[in-house]
Amino acid sequence: MARVRDPLVVGKVIGEVIDNFNPTVNMSVTYSSDKQVSNGQEFLPTAVVSKPRIQVPGGDMRSFFSLVMTDPDVPGPSDPYLREHLHWIVTDIPGTTDASFGHEVVSYESPKPTIGIHRFVFVLFKQKKRQAVNPRAPSTRDCFNTRRFADENDLGLPVAAVYFNAQRETAARRR
Repeated sequence: MARVRDPLVVGKVIGEVIDNFNPTVNMSVTYSSDKQVSNGQEFLPTAVVSKPRIQVPGGDMRSFFSLVMTDPDVPGPSDPYLREHLHWIVTDIPGTTDASFGHEVVSYESPKPTIGIHRFVFVLFKQKKRQAVNPRAPSTRDCFNTRRFADENDLGLPVAAVYFNAQRETAARRR
């Protein structure tokens, strides 16, 4: 029963984006001005324009990780027919470091929701070896599938995940 209160379950990240898993790494996602992401927190799109710092404290320098960031609510949460929109892929991140030491397969695209409140999900996988992930970028960012990506690259279940919410900023909110 305690699993029902997991914010990833409540936010439907587990179920719609990834399968149930046991977190084994304390991934930290921090945007500029030291704003750390916690599950369900709301960010203004102007606060997440630049790519965040992703710290992977688990493992050792011989462990490698892959990071995926997606928006499962495109174009809008009530009809997400383009689910998932891919925002970022970084592979070969050495354990005990951050994503800047990895290989950026798909460059960071800042969140720009147009309709409703969107979830932006960061999922971290532990690779079985270095360069375990296909380094080719998908042909399109729309209709990405995190589960399929993990299956195609033999990544297994995630080791960490976190998400934040964002919605379109009105001109009054940007001031």
